[in-house]
Amino acid sequence: MTRMPSTPSSPPAGRYAPSPSGDLHLGNLRTALLAWLFARGSGRRFVLRVDDLDRVRPGAEERQLADLAALGLDWDGPVTHQSDRLDHYAAAVDRLTSAGLTYECFCTRKEIQQAVTAPHGPLGAYPGTCRDLTPGERAQRRTAGRPAAVRLRSARTDFEITDRLRGRYRGPVDDFVLRRGDGIPAYNLTVVIDDAEQGVDQVVRGDDLLPSTPRQAYLATLLDLGIPEYAHVPLVLNTEGKRLAKRDGAVTLADRLARGETVARVVGLLADSLGLAGRGAGELLAGFDPDRLPRAPWVLDPDSLVVAGRCP
Repeated sequence: MTRMPSTPSSPPAGRYAPSPSGDLHLGNLRTALLAWLFARGSGRRFVLRVDDLDRVRPGAEERQLADLAALGLDWDGPVTHQSDRLDHYAAAVDRLTSAGLTYECFCTRKEIQQAVTAPHGPLGAYPGTCRDLTPGERAQRRTAGRPAAVRLRSARTDFEITDRLRGRYRGPVDDFVLRRGDGIPAYNLTVVIDDAEQGVDQVVRGDDLLPSTPRQAYLATLLDLGIPEYAHVPLVLNTEGKRLAKRDGAVTLADRLARGETVARVVGLLADSLGLAGRGAGELLAGFDPDRLPRAPWVLDPDSLVVAGRCP
């Protein structure tokens, strides 16, 4: 698999890229810790990037960075923000458009959900409703006031990536959105551009994002960018088997401190869930071995922080 180019003065990097929509919960913190351990354990830089194109709450970023630092995580260089990089995303869309690899889509979400998948796409994929509109049909939709998203004109229906924990994984690729109808660049585009331009050749994130990864890897090839090494780590689930969320109780670091616990206690709990021992990020690094990480979700009771077990 293609790796990102690097120079001795700028070694490759791992990263963590939270959205400032609220405080990080224990699942977020666990993934951030893993991303840091993967990067530092392999001699990489570790960079932080804030996904602030949507769902931004005042003060959330500052609290998130403070929580990460409290756990012992450090990062290289300044924190970057996607809102400062809109011209980079626009340039990528323009490049793809010039190559005939995009088209305007005027479909609403409801129309897409009600449509039948077209033969050229995988099951559940965008059905290609707007793929072959004539110039007149596009003009008619613009005149009617329909906002146009920009979609990739994909030549593939699937793509295979290699994951550090999951091995080979092949997933669907459809005509996914590059820029939304409101003009906001889509995640599948921004993450590819950002990682490449920041020298990120290692992406550690929750395994709920694994299904979208083949789309991103395929897009990277169209833009002549390297494909990172991926490691999709298991999520933290509540006792009902659902992804941990803030509504599940005292699940943020601030919540735990308010209950009289210490940062060291919280780090120790996260470490135990990973089969590690330590009460600070630095202590975990010496014994960190990605091959020994659990492959199943971690299930816990947020109210007592008693480990309830791991999913089979």
